[in-house]
Amino acid sequence: MNILEDVYDEIYYGTKLVLRDVFPPPYRRTPITWATFPYTLAFCIPLFFMGYLVRRPGTHLIRLLLLPTVVVMTLKSCYGYMWADAKFAAFNWARGCIGKALEFAFTREGRFKVGETKLGEERTPDAAKKDDDWTPDSKTPSKSFLPTPLADSFEVFFAFRGLGWDFGKGVHVPQEKKPLARRDYLLATFLSVLKCFLVADAMESFIKLIPGVGSPRGGTMFLPWLPPLQRYALSTAVHVASAVCIITGFRTFYELFALVAVGLLGQHPTAWPPIFDNPFSSSSLAEFWAKRWHQVLRRTFIVYGGYPGEFVAGRVGLVLGTFLASGLFHECAALAMGRKWDNGVVAYFTLQGVLILLERTWRTITGRRVGGWPGRIWAYFVIMVLGQSCVDSWHRRGLVGGLLIPPIISPTRQILIPLANKLLPPQFTELLNHTH
Repeated sequence: MNILEDVYDEIYYGTKLVLRDVFPPPYRRTPITWATFPYTLAFCIPLFFMGYLVRRPGTHLIRLLLLPTVVVMTLKSCYGYMWADAKFAAFNWARGCIGKALEFAFTREGRFKVGETKLGEERTPDAAKKDDDWTPDSKTPSKSFLPTPLADSFEVFFAFRGLGWDFGKGVHVPQEKKPLARRDYLLATFLSVLKCFLVADAMESFIKLIPGVGSPRGGTMFLPWLPPLQRYALSTAVHVASAVCIITGFRTFYELFALVAVGLLGQHPTAWPPIFDNPFSSSSLAEFWAKRWHQVLRRTFIVYGGYPGEFVAGRVGLVLGTFLASGLFHECAALAMGRKWDNGVVAYFTLQGVLILLERTWRTITGRRVGGWPGRIWAYFVIMVLGQSCVDSWHRRGLVGGLLIPPIISPTRQILIPLANKLLPPQFTELLNHTH
C-alpha cells in the first residue's frame, strides 16, 4: 500500500511541476524577445512533421506517440511566454494548432485529398477541388518549388476549411466574384487587399478614439457619463466597427496569402475562394455561423468540442459542444494574453448553439426555416444586441486595444486625423488627439 502511495505522490508531484512550468502565472512568463522568439515557434517542427506523416500510410502509431510532445510544446508556446509590451499581446495565436495535432493523431487512415485513393498520389493543390463539383482548368497549376513532402505538410496544415480534402465535405464555399484569369485575379485581389486595409485602419482608428477602449489596459464601450441614448448608440457603433475590423483584417491577411500562392507558387485562383460570404446579409443564426461567417476555425471547434459532445449527446451534443469549444477557445486566448477569465463570453458562444437548436425546433414544428426579414431581425438582435456584452468583455480587458496596425503605416492616423485637426473647430479635435 505504501508503494502505491509513493507512486501516486510521485505522479502527482511530477504532474504539478509540469503544469506549473507549462501554465505559469503571467508574472513568471518568459518575455518574448528576439532571443526567445524562436522558442515560441518550436512546436511547429513536430507539428509539421505530423502533417507530413498524416499524408503517409502506416504512420498512425507514430502520430499518436508524437501527440503529447506537440500538445505540451504548443501549450508552452501559448502560456509560457508573453510580450513585454502589452500592445503586442494580440499576436499570441498558437492555441488553435492543438486541434490540428489532435486531428492528425487520431485520423487512423490519414488525410486524403478529394479524388485520392492512395495517400500522396494527388499533386493538384488541395483547395482547387471542391468536393465533387470540381472540373480541371486547362491551365494546370504549376508544381510548388517546395519538396513534395514539405509541400504536402504545408497544404494539409493550412487547409483550415478542409476545401478539397476528405474532412471538408459540406463546408460552404462562397462564390468567387473576382475574375479567374490569373493576371486579372491578382490585380483584383491586390485592390481588395488595399481596400480592406484602408477600412480596417479606419475602424481601428475609430475604436482607439474611445477613452479606455483604445488602450491595452482596456475600458468599457458603455461610457457611463453619457446619457443612455448616446451611450448605446456609441456602443453599437463600436460593436459594428469591431466586427468590420475583424472581417477586413481576416480578409487582408487571407488575400495577401492568396497573392503569394497564386502569384508565386502557381496555384489556381479557385484554390482561394472568399473567406467571408457577406455576414451582414444573414437571415438566421444557422446561416450566419455555417455560411456567412468565416469557417477557418470550424474544424478546430468540432475537434475540441463537437466530437466529444456528439459522443455524449448525439446531434444536439455536436452543436452545443462545438459552440462551447468556441467560447473556451476565445477565453483561452485571453488567458494566453495574461487577461482574466470571463465566463460570460463562454456563455454567449454556448448560447449560439442553444438558439440554433431552437431554430431547428421551429422548423420541425412549423415546417418553415427561420428566414426572411423576421429571420434577419432575429439574427441581428442576437449578434448586434446580445453580442455587445461579449465584445465589451474583450474591450474591457484590452484585447482589442493593442497594436493591430502600426501608426506609422496608418493612413487614418498619419493623414486624416492631422487633416481633421486643422479643419475642424478645437472642440471636435480633442478626441482625435486621443490616439494620434
